[in-house]
Parts: sequence; structure tokens; C-alpha cells
Amino acid sequence: MTERLFRDELRVVNVGLDVFADSIDASGGAVQRTDWQPPAGGDKQIGAALASLVNLPDVKQANARAFAAYLDAQPVLEGIGTARDDIPGMGERMILHAGPPVAWERMCGPMQGAVTGAILLEGWAEDPEGARALAAGGGFVFEPNHHHACVGPMAGVTSPSMPVWIVRDSEHGHTTYCNLNEGLGKVLRMGAYDPAVLERLRWMERVLAPTLKTALEKREELPLKPLMAQALHMGDEVHNRNVAASSLLLRALLPALLKTGAPQARIAETVRFITGNDHFFLNLSMAACKAMLDAAHGVPGSSMVTAMARNGVEFGIRVSGTGDAWFTTPAPRVQGLFFTGYSVDDAAPDLGDSAITETAGIGGFAMAASPAIVKFVGGSAADALGATAEMRHITLGSNPAWTLPVLDFQGTPAGIDVRKCVDTGIAPVINTGIAHREAGIGQIGAGVTRAPLACMEQAITALARQLREDGRLTTRQGVLS
Repeated sequence: MTERLFRDELRVVNVGLDVFADSIDASGGAVQRTDWQPPAGGDKQIGAALASLVNLPDVKQANARAFAAYLDAQPVLEGIGTARDDIPGMGERMILHAGPPVAWERMCGPMQGAVTGAILLEGWAEDPEGARALAAGGGFVFEPNHHHACVGPMAGVTSPSMPVWIVRDSEHGHTTYCNLNEGLGKVLRMGAYDPAVLERLRWMERVLAPTLKTALEKREELPLKPLMAQALHMGDEVHNRNVAASSLLLRALLPALLKTGAPQARIAETVRFITGNDHFFLNLSMAACKAMLDAAHGVPGSSMVTAMARNGVEFGIRVSGTGDAWFTTPAPRVQGLFFTGYSVDDAAPDLGDSAITETAGIGGFAMAASPAIVKFVGGSAADALGATAEMRHITLGSNPAWTLPVLDFQGTPAGIDVRKCVDTGIAPVINTGIAHREAGIGQIGAGVTRAPLACMEQAITALARQLREDGRLTTRQGVLS
């Protein structure tokens, strides 16, 4: 064996510092470099916390419970209501927003713009200056959508008079909510609040929502998982591409719409709006995904991520086993395709609750289903396939209800595990819209970003500490300060 070592040509795999490979290269040897680094950048405390959780039976069992609850969830469209009447805990002078908690003075431009528009919509101020003064003066309570079983895309602003989708998990009984989608471009969720934006919102409250509500009362509850599964087979990833899902929704609602007895002109307006808005289903997709993930939330010991959300200042996650705590870090900028005249310098940091779709295993996790999405967010068809394949390394399993034809009908990767993210260094992929950093301008592009691993590292440390305090993790299994 020793003779072969010195006689045969050596082929070395270098793991670690490049300086070792450099010396082999310099001497004419064959070396394969690997892009490896220790988990959490070599941080000893996080590494110890991770090591203590990797093979812990309590965590394995908790994750099995949480993931099973997620898979068993059956979100159905129950109807349309009003935020003040239906969202639990929604106060009359309360405005909900996307992402983790953020005060008015720290809000990014598009979120302040959306809040300004909501105040004008509610009639609490007569002009933008008055609206901003009210917001800055503490005249309202600002709380995250996620604290009220709700989600909202981009700024995610939801005010009391807004109509909301009502989605119920028929398996577990809880309910989730989301406002209605306005379309693309200059819209409230992107921070725009000019008269055309407000008039569209008033029309949605006055015409669109009542018409759809009456139609939903004329038909049985609409199961959303099968509709989303069909949309995946038709080229959607059900986050940034909802062409098929929006069409399937209209197809399901149209017979009931015709039975409402509503004036033909009103039905025509409703149909025209939905057919002209390829993103109409997005808000329903988000509410359905939240319903599935809320079913998995609150399982002691589970390392499964149940929410990823951004407020334009911070990126935050919630984890099943750590209750309602947020783990946050500065929100990243989104790299992508920009409308003519704009660049990344004009963009607000990552924004919105819509990453709930990726958290549930669609969106960026299902980009293999939608090669066409790369035309909207940048990249190539190969990138779309690669993103889905990579996400299998950081998830607890796959969702057999949502299959991907191009991958021989494998289920989408689902159940993000913070342990796997920190261990592999692979961050969850998210495709998203991009809002201008200043209020009032609106959408300027779309792209792809990653959830910051710093959130996952915080969650690892918190979960390990919690398990040790509960007596389910001994000092020998992990040393935490």
C-alpha cells in the first residue's frame, strides 16, 4: 500500500483553505478544490447548538408532527369578508403590514406610501401630508399581518374597510385572510397612492368584492390545493406566475357569478378585471399557504420554518418550535430584471409576506414547474430546475399534492428545516417583485433573492436553548451560554 502511495499519481481533494491546494498546484499535482466552509462561518456557539439538534429524537419527532400537519391541511375558499369584521383582533384604528414588527419611523418608502394610501382610503386624512402626520403622531396601531392570521403581498397594508379573502383549513379548523390583488404597476402594495390607485381600491370594495362574495355564496367551498396543483402542471409556480391559477379560479366562479342575479354590467366589470390581472390568484395562494403552515406552527421542539416575511427593513422568520418569536436580520436587496430607466440603486430592500409561498414549497421552490418565470425574474430555465433541486437539501420532505411534471412528477420540496440551512449553508430561494425605494412610484422590476442565513442561525440557538430549559437537551448534548 505504501509503495502504491509513492508510485501512483496522486489526486487530492482539498477541503478547506485554498492555500493547501495552491501548494499542490505549484508542484504540478492534481487537486480538486471544494467550496466548503464550516456551518455558521465557524461560530462555535451556533455550531454547538446545531450539533446538539442534528440527531436529537425529540426534534425528529416534532418535525414529523409539524410536517404531517402541514401536509394534512386542506385550505378551502370560504368567502369574502371585511378586515374590520373578520380578521381577529383587527382594531378600528389599526393598520396591518407585511413582515415582522416595524414602527412608522423605520418603515421603508413603499410601506410608508402604502400606509399613507390606506389612511386616505379610510378617510382619516384629506391629503398625503395629513396622512403622514397622523401616522407619525401615533394615531394608529401598526401590527404585522402574521399576528392576525393574515398575509399581504409587498407592503401588505391592510386597513379596516378593505375586503379580504377568507380561507379555512377544513382539516384543522383555523382560518386565514388576505386582501384582494390590485394588479401590477402603480398599486398600493408597491407604495403608490395617487387618485387612480385609490379609485381602483374603492371600486374593488364597492363592486368587485360584493359581486364575488355573492357568487361564492352560490357555490360550495372551493378547495385550493387541487387548483394550485393543476396550475403547477400548467406552468405557474403560484407566486410570481399565476396566469393559470387566476384562469382556473375564474372558471370555477363563473357559473356562480351568472347565478347571482347581479346586473350584467357588474358581472362584466368583475370578469374583465380578473382576466386583465394575471396576479389575481396570488393573494389566495398566500392565504392558502399560510393556512397550511399555521397548521404546522407551535409544535414544541420543531425546527420547521412556518413563516418567512419582509418589511423592507428586516427579513424575519418564525419557527414552529419557538412560538411566535421573530428572528430577524437586515432585508437584502433583490437582484433581477428592472423596468427601463431603473436599477438596483432605485430598489427598496426585500419586501412582503409573499415568501409564505416559498415557505410552503411553491414559488421559488417550484420554479422547475415554470421555466417561463425566468423571463420575469431573470435567469435561465436551467436556473429554475437547479433552484428546485437545491431546495431538497434543506427541507424535511416533499409535498405529494403539488407535483412537478418536468421532474417526473416529484412533489415540491417543502418543510424548510433551519438545521439543514445552517448545516449546508444553503439559503431558501425566493422570487419576488421589486418596489421603488421611494413612496408613490410603485413596482420597478422583479427578481430572485435568498433568505438570510443569519435568521436561521438565531433560530437554531433559540431552539437549542429552549430545549435545554425544558430538560430535553442535556449539557453533554450541547453547550450553550
